[in-house]
Parts: sequence; C-alpha cells; structure tokens
Amino acid sequence: MNKFYLKKHYLPLVLASVVCCCSLSTTGHARAAGLVHEKGSAKVQQTITGTVKDATTGELLAGATVGVKGVARTTSTDVKGAFSLVAPDDASVLVVSFIGYVTQEVLIAGKTRIDVSLQPATTDLTQVVVVGYGTQAKKDVTGAVKSLKSEAFNKGIINAPQELLQGKMAGVNVTSVSGEPGGMLGITVRGPGGVRTGSTPLFVVDGLPLDNSSTGGGDPLNFINPQDIESIDVLKDASATAIYGSRGANGVILITTRKGKAGASSLQFSASAGFSSLARALPLFTASEFRAEVPKLGGTLDDKGGDTDWQKEVTRTAFTQNYNLALSGGANKLTYYASFGMQRQEGIIKDNEMNRYSGRFNATQKFWDNDRLVVEVNLGVSNTKNERPPISTIIGDAIGNNPTYPAYDANGQQARYENMNNPLMYFDLDDDITTINRVTGNISPSLRIIKGLVYKLNFGIDNATGTRDIVNKPSAVPQRDGRLETWHNYNRNSLIENYLTYTYDQGLHNLSAMAGHSYQKIFVQGRNTSINKFPISPVDPIYNPGLGQELTLANNRPGGYAFINELQSFFGRVTYQYADRYLVTANFRADGSSKFGANNKYGFFPSFSLGWKISEENFLKGSSSISSLKLRAGWGQTGNQEIPSKITQALFTSTVSGSTSYPLYGTGPYPAGTVYSRLANPDIQWEISKQTNIGLDFGFMRGALSGSVDVFNKISSNILLEVIPADPVQPAGTFWTNVKDMTITNKGVELDLEYRQHFTASGLGFNLGGNITYMNNEVKKSPYSVIPSGSASGSGLTSATINGYINGEPIGTFYLKEWTGFDNNGLSTYADLDKDGIVSDKDRVAAGTALPNVLYSFHGSVNYKNFDLTANFNGVSGNKIYDNTANASFYKLKLSKNVNTTPEAIAYPEESVNNSAPVSTRYLKDGAYLRLNNVTLGYNFNTTALGIKNWVNSLRLSVTGQNLFVATKYDGYDPEVNTDRTINGISSYGIDFMSYPKAKSVIFSLNVSF
Repeated sequence: MNKFYLKKHYLPLVLASVVCCCSLSTTGHARAAGLVHEKGSAKVQQTITGTVKDATTGELLAGATVGVKGVARTTSTDVKGAFSLVAPDDASVLVVSFIGYVTQEVLIAGKTRIDVSLQPATTDLTQVVVVGYGTQAKKDVTGAVKSLKSEAFNKGIINAPQELLQGKMAGVNVTSVSGEPGGMLGITVRGPGGVRTGSTPLFVVDGLPLDNSSTGGGDPLNFINPQDIESIDVLKDASATAIYGSRGANGVILITTRKGKAGASSLQFSASAGFSSLARALPLFTASEFRAEVPKLGGTLDDKGGDTDWQKEVTRTAFTQNYNLALSGGANKLTYYASFGMQRQEGIIKDNEMNRYSGRFNATQKFWDNDRLVVEVNLGVSNTKNERPPISTIIGDAIGNNPTYPAYDANGQQARYENMNNPLMYFDLDDDITTINRVTGNISPSLRIIKGLVYKLNFGIDNATGTRDIVNKPSAVPQRDGRLETWHNYNRNSLIENYLTYTYDQGLHNLSAMAGHSYQKIFVQGRNTSINKFPISPVDPIYNPGLGQELTLANNRPGGYAFINELQSFFGRVTYQYADRYLVTANFRADGSSKFGANNKYGFFPSFSLGWKISEENFLKGSSSISSLKLRAGWGQTGNQEIPSKITQALFTSTVSGSTSYPLYGTGPYPAGTVYSRLANPDIQWEISKQTNIGLDFGFMRGALSGSVDVFNKISSNILLEVIPADPVQPAGTFWTNVKDMTITNKGVELDLEYRQHFTASGLGFNLGGNITYMNNEVKKSPYSVIPSGSASGSGLTSATINGYINGEPIGTFYLKEWTGFDNNGLSTYADLDKDGIVSDKDRVAAGTALPNVLYSFHGSVNYKNFDLTANFNGVSGNKIYDNTANASFYKLKLSKNVNTTPEAIAYPEESVNNSAPVSTRYLKDGAYLRLNNVTLGYNFNTTALGIKNWVNSLRLSVTGQNLFVATKYDGYDPEVNTDRTINGISSYGIDFMSYPKAKSVIFSLNVSF
C-alpha cells in the first residue's frame, strides 16, 4: 500500500490532480479531518493517534498493525511505537495486532487518541523457538520442543534458571536439594537414564554449551542473572536433541539472554525486597512436653530449668534485596542490551548468605548493503560469594538438644555445656566461604555469501575461578586448635564452531540445510592446602594462614587434580516443507571424545521427524473452531558421556604398605610399591539413548484454547558401570565397561493446556493452564541383583544402604528390610522373605521409588484494567522419601537419654525403649505434595494520568508470595528433598538427612521503565 503524507495546504492540489486524472485514488494519514473520495461518495473522516506497547514490560512495539474493523485500512507503528490512522467517522473499533501478541479490539468511542497494551501470546504457534544451531517458527517444529518466555517465568527469589522452569513444562522435573541459598538444583527431562552418568541435561547459553562441573560448590548455573534471560527452550525428544549428539541423552536446555531492539531505546530499573522465614518447623517436644515424656520412658530427666526452642534459636527472618538496571535499544544497524544486577540473599539459618553481582552486554552489529554481515556479541560476568556455617551439624544439634537447657547464660553470653553442644557457637567459630568469578562470552559473525547461503562462526569462552575457605577457629571452650583448609578451582571451557546454512524457498517447496564442525576443550583444575593449630587471636586464619603452627605433612599434605576433556564434532540438519503442510526434519552428529577408548573415539547420532499441519488442509483451513492442528512423529539416537575423565586408561598407585611393598633388606624402611588401581579399557564408548515420540499440537477457538500431547518411549543402553572382573586373578579389583544388555527405560505421556480470554470492553482478561506427565522408569537386564546406593547416616547406621538399582524396578528404588511391627518384647520385627529363620540383607524388598510417576502443575491469572493476579501450583505423586533424619534421631532410646525428638518417637506405646532403629521401611514415607509455588498481585500505574509519561513509560508495583503452603503427608521439613548420599559415584535419590529447611517468602517489587 502506498502512503502519501500530506500537509493541509497541499490537499486542494491533490484533489485537482484526482479530478484531472480521473484514475488516481489516494490513501494516507492527515493531520486533521478532511474529505476523502471513497467509491464516488464523500465521507467525513477522523484521525486517530496513539501508541502500542507490551503490556508486561511497557516496551513500545515498532511494526504493530493498527486497522479499522470492517474497513480495508491499516497502518503500522513507527520506531517509537506510535501510529496515526485516518478512519471513517462512524468507525467504532480498532484492531491491533503484532506477531507474538494477542490481537486486541479497542473501542473508539469518540476518542482521537488511543494507547494500546498488547498481551504476549505465549501459546501463539507463530512465535519463534530456539533449536540447536538456529531458530524455527513454532508452527514448523517437528520435535518435542517447549519454549517458555520471560513473562511466564516463576516469580519470587530466584537463584538459578532451573527455578524459573519449575512446574512450567510437562516432562521436566526440577527439585531443590535443600532450601539453602545457591544450593544445588536437580533437573531431569523425561526421567534419569544412567547409573554412573547422571541425569543432568546439557545447558546451552546463547549458543555456548556449558560444562556441568561445579567451580567450588553450589549450583553451576548460579552465575546467570535470571533478569537477563529472555527465553528458555527445552529440547525433550531425541529427534530434537540429536543435533547435540553425545550430550543429548538427558535433554537440552537452551537459554537465550535479552537482546536490544532497533528504535526502542529503554532504561529499565527493578528493585525488590523479600522477607523469608522457616516454612515448616519440625514438631519437636517443647520443654514442658520434654519434662513429661522423659520420665515415662524410665529416663532420668536432666532439667536445667530453661525453655528453649533450638530451631528458633538457629533460624531467623531473612532479608533479600535484588536490584537490576538494564539499558537496551539501537538503530537499524546496531542494537544493544546492557545490564547490571545485584542480589544479596540471607538464608533462614543464621550466618548464611549468598551475594551475587552480575553484568551483561549483548550487541548485534550489521554491516554492508542489505546487512550481508552480522556480528553478534554476548558477554556475561559474575561474582558470587556464599558464606555458610556447618549446616548439618547445626540442624542436628537444633533438633536434638535438650529444650530445658538455656541458649544463653546469666550474662547474656552463649551458654557452654560439657555434655551438649550449643549450636550458636558454630556461628562464631566456623565458616565455609566460597567465592566464584565467572566470565562467559561468545562472538558470532555470520556472512551471507550468496542468496540463501550463510556462513556462521561461533567462538565462545567460559572461564571460572573459585576459592573455598573452610575455617575452624581455635577456641578454649570447647577446646580445639583450629584449622584452615583452602581449595582453589579453575575451569576453562573454550568452543569454536563453523557452519553453513542454506535456505531455498520457492512456491510449494521450502528447504533448509545446515552443516558444520565444532571443537570444544574443557580444562578443570583443583588444588588444596591446609594448616592446623592456630593461636587464639582476633585475626581470622583466612587473613593470615602463616599463624598456623602445625606444618607437618601428615595432617596437611597438599593435594590437587587436573584433567582435560576434548570433543570434536561434525553435525548437520535438513528441513523440508511442502505446501506449508508436510514437514520433514533430519539431524545427524558425529562426536569424537577424549573420554572414550582408542577403539571407540567416535559415536554417530542420527534422528528424523515428520510433521503434518492438518489445519492447513482444505477440509480444515479457515475453520472457525480449529485454528491450528499439527501431528508430529520422530525417532532419534543420542548419547551420554558424563563420566569421569581418563577411565579408559590404566591407573597406578604408589604406596607404602604391607600389601604393596616388599622389604629389600632386613632392616630399614619399606620402599614404595606400585600397583594397578584401574585396568585400561580401549573399547569403552557412549551410553546410547534411543527415543520415539508422537505428538499433537492444537489450537481451538481462534487460539484461545491451545496445547499439546506427547507420547514418548526412551530406552538407554550400553550402560556404563564400574564392575568386578569375571576372572578373579586380576591386578585390579574393578574396571569400567559398557554393559551391553542392560537398559533403562523411560516412557510416558505429557499433556499441556492453556486457555486465554480477554474482554476489551470491560478491561477484563484471564488465562488458565497446566500440564501433567505420567511417566514410568524401569531398569532391565542388570548384571547385578542390586547395585547399591544411598548411604545412611547416623549412629549405628554407618555402611547401611537405602537405594538400589534392581531389575524390573525404577531408578531410585528403595531396597530395604520390610518392617512388620513389634514382637512381645517391643522389639522391631522384619519380614523373613526367604524363610531361613534369619533376617538379613537377603530379605530386602523393593519398597517403592523416589521418582514420581505423576508430575503436574496448574496456573491461572486474571487482570482487570491495571490490576493483575497470577498463581502457580505444582506437585508430584507416586514417590517415596526415606526420612534418614527420623531414622537417626527420633526414637525412644534417644528421648530417654535426654535427647529431644518429635512425637514420632513415641508413636507406638508397645515399642521397647531399647528397640534399635536400623534402616527399614519404617522410615519410608509418602513424598507426594501440592505446592503453591508463587502468587503475585501487581498494579500497573497510568503514567499519563500521573503526568509523568514524558519521563516514565511504565511503573509497576507488585507483591509476591513464594512457597506459602504445601499440602503433603510428609512430616519432615519439606517433601522436595534429595540429600546427596552417593556411593562410589552411583546416584542416590529421595533421601532426607539434616536437610536445610525450605523458606516461605514475601517479596515486594518495583519495576520502572524510562
């Protein structure tokens, strides 16, 4: 459409030209009402001006379409989001649309200026999603790919990107190991598939694949400021993840940070303050209850006259503050995004705090005619410091200490006792301080060689250094010498990729082909030193290690490690569309890894998938009830290489002992002896995961109701294990190998639903949505009757195991003696399954699994004019938790000896006070829960009405409640728990032992856009 912008005094000249030519009709904008010929008749016109912006961020939208309903007349917003449209005087409704946003109809009602706020259409199939080495329109994706935009992220106190996803995607299970700030987060995509290889997916940030190694502690993704993330895309099935080959078996999570937009300069500031407190305290006996219960068990009450809630003494109302400043914008050739963030988060246990400072700069520069050369730069820096006391020790004392012992003496000082530790002393005497500096960045120039052919280079670096100081200060009471242990960690991850992409779009045929090469090198190093026996002084050992007096190597031998992993890859993808209805995608990757044997350096990982846009067929096209309908099917093969380095090589150990040394002379010291610790195996290769997926994407009622359903079957084989040699005459007790016949299967069904509705006239809108996953996991053809994992802790429980990998059962199965009650003497009885008259490990049973077989979440939001309310719930069922804390602490004998417990210890009157508490199903509990993850109430101020529109584009206040309640039968601190009790590298699941309790929080936030 041609547009002529006319000044008022030029209008007669134009009209004269129209009369003379009798053939020219003009359309356009005018600054005031006038006459326009339309089908030979004159109609009175009106000029409507205004702006279009993002309702969530306040960002002005350039290129939005504004039209008059029922009239073929439209215009577009300029680079400042402004529009001016000439409409008939009787026009009543404007229609405003923009790709990725919900189309909105606005009543004119005699107004000449209308400002429109569009809601993001997160379910719109036209949105762009990130896939490996490129992007695709969601409507063209044939694999199981789920995208989450920033406006749909979880709200609250967020430390790592995984928390943004929790409960938001079917098939993705996020669990926090504990409630500690910066603590590890577990995440699986469609279930775990390995024994020694872990289940963590591959994370790719702006095209840079990360190494999952932790640099000094905490979650390895804590360095990313969640405020800088634009979107998170999850590749779930093998047809989508095969492009990442040997690292795609556990799924791939692609994180895209924010970018600037041309002509939309913006300065955004956000600040929040949060208050957190203990969500659920353990129901320990109060002092009065303790005084009553101890004598009932025949114990001699040790009463110091106090009334102390030790849980309350070691916890606090924690304060969190978060500040973020972001600048973005640009012109046609250059766009940029720059940000600075600061988060200071106190833990609810005293003396525990995590501080993070982060900065980011992303820029895109275009060169030459038609933007033939485009250079993208992404740079992120962060400094993270985590201070923590000895958490498990403090929690153990807090739940076990005699409540009649005062926490403070008559002088208000910490009370000191000979027979009991006051946990408050640890806050003064012990520190564990980790400081991590991390820089990630990549530069990606792309050159259009000829029409349709683009070459791209991606060079990236991820450099991290970490220092961890573990300090035990000297003390007279209790008497101890003091110790300083220091770890220095260094990780460097470098990447260089080159690839070509060719696209051909002609009529019915659309073809895209991509091929490339990648080389990645990861260097990890760690060094540690220690020193003992510090004098009592005001100088912290961290600041002067030279004060240490014991320099002997016996207790202070330095240590260290280092390894290099290299990965060379060749990859490619072909996508083809016919008539915008029939879709084909094929991926291939060949990976060569230094982790594997000389005979199996390379692995090959193909995949293919098909799609059919049923809604584009003639029998459905234009249907008012079905707006989109797409059938997908795919198959692929991926790998898993997350194993220790160098295991293909022989390992020797030199020691001096009676079993490794031989006396060369009758007197004198033994010489060092060298023995095999590990045999070489040049045949080791990747674990292989094959996955089949069938899916259906749909949209009904003009997109108001949308969703997807997927059925998947993932089989992992070639399982990597450290096994015992079949030949008993071997120089080493174990070696690594692939167990050819062993498999781990994950299969299930995923369902996502979303319903959106907006009533323009009333200003009311709402959406409801949710997802549910049914999933089963099974181990088959293991060479062992059980592979033990999950070491128990506590007095009398050392060396006991809790989990087991068992044929016919899921990963995370609890393999335990079956507790059947008490005998006549009040002692525990257990099922004698083999009927040999002796209850032993042979009588253990598979008693359930820590893996839930149902994951679900639901959310809803409602907005009325400037107010909005959003709530997110998530839950799991079908899983168990082993309460190792109760097993080690809450039984009658403890209580009779003046150690506090919960009422669980006296739940059975018939139980003897001398009954032991070994590992058994007695302490296996239901782990299902439903949690209100977060709820937010917000208000968007009308800056025009406030008279500050020229300075402030948007102003928003909100309050968020996080983890306000959880419905569960589990009586520990929280059912979402997974204490790491790994045995020899074999993962454990669902064990709770002295876990850091979860917090409930209220956060007040301010967002301003200039």
